[in-house]
Amino acid sequence: MKVFAIGKGVKPITDDVRQQIMPKEVPHTLNLYLEGKIEQFYFIDENPGVVFLMNVESLDDAKAIVAAMPLASAGYLAFEYLPVGPLKPLGMLLHGK
Repeated sequence: MKVFAIGKGVKPITDDVRQQIMPKEVPHTLNLYLEGKIEQFYFIDENPGVVFLMNVESLDDAKAIVAAMPLASAGYLAFEYLPVGPLKPLGMLLHGK
């Protein structure tokens, strides 16, 4: 299943904390990408945050994966989850319904 995980900053990150967490966050994210759990990732320009398009078994799986990420587990990002799938009305066009 596909899930958008939308993370927004919930508390400021100091430079010291950023220097401690980011060397863990980046490899963690890249490993999830290489494992196929995160298909795409984006930075939100207007409000610091991220968007992950995830390929997971379930919504609970997406939540558990994100909760283990360093910025989320330290409470710097909170996530909203949006399960998505194929555009079902297209089937009506193909089948004449």
